[in-house]
Order: sequence, then C-alpha cells, then structure tokens
Amino acid sequence: MALCVALPIGVVAAAGPAAAQDEPDLIFKKSTVWKLLTPDHKLATYAIDDPLVKGVACHFTVPEKGGVSGWLGVAEEVSDISLACRQVGPVSFTEKFEQGDEMFRQRRSFLFKKMRIVRGCDEKRNVLVYLVYSDKVIEGSPKNSTSTVPIMPWGGAEAPRCSDWLDK
Repeated sequence: MALCVALPIGVVAAAGPAAAQDEPDLIFKKSTVWKLLTPDHKLATYAIDDPLVKGVACHFTVPEKGGVSGWLGVAEEVSDISLACRQVGPVSFTEKFEQGDEMFRQRRSFLFKKMRIVRGCDEKRNVLVYLVYSDKVIEGSPKNSTSTVPIMPWGGAEAPRCSDWLDK
C-alpha cells in the first residue's frame, strides 16, 4: 500500500517545478458534491494572461474531482471547461504567432488527458479568438468553448492589427 501512495506523490512532485511557472491564478473554488472524509468535488475558476498578447486575460472554469482519487492526484478530470477572454489593457504583441498556437496547457489526468487553450486571429474583424478543449492520447473530446477579444483602442492609443502579428 505504501508503494501505491508513494508512486503518485513522487511523480507529482517530480512534475511540480516545471508546471509551477505556468500555473494560472486561482480566483475561487466552489464545492459541488460533498464528501464525508475526503475532498469535495469542486468547480475551480482560474485566470491566466496571454504570454504573447499583453493586455488580454482569460478566465476558465474546470471541474476538480474530490474523493480518494482526487486527493491522491490520480483522478481523470472530465472535459467540461468554460472560457472567457477579455481585453484588460492596451494590447501589444511580443512576437508573431501562428493560427491555433497553444497559449496554455494543463494536465487533466495522471497520464493521458490535457486541457489546451489555443489562439487565433480573425483578420477581417481584428479579433483574437481563443479555443479551449481537452485531448486524450487515444481518444479526443469534442467538448470545447470559444471566446473572442475584439482589439480596441485603449487610452488614446491606436489598436494594433492581429493580422500584422500572424506568422504566415
């Protein structure tokens, strides 16, 4: 039994420092299913700034399993994820990007499932488009959410064109 508990904790600890730099900001958690002796199932809302597009932030909500498997960090999380992205300051681009570039990635199960937020540009409308989805090595998930951010002038500065920053 000690080996079963030590293995997941050791693997999680080994993955900790690399993941810590990309961690989103936790805004709040809300319990959805009460558990007597183990952690509750929760909905957790996080915020992350787009690393290539200054002035844009995304908020996403994900379910987090409680119970014994959630407590040990081996639960496979479901693919239900919601997303909202907004302009929160003057927009500036730090480097060029391709359509569908990954902005953020987070592991959603012990081995196989990942949540990804990708970014694109609607050139005609000068709108950034963000898509969140989960994928699995063997079987993907059609569950997704999309959010758009029209690039607007801010504080008298002219709005940049996202099309000028696309790596074509």
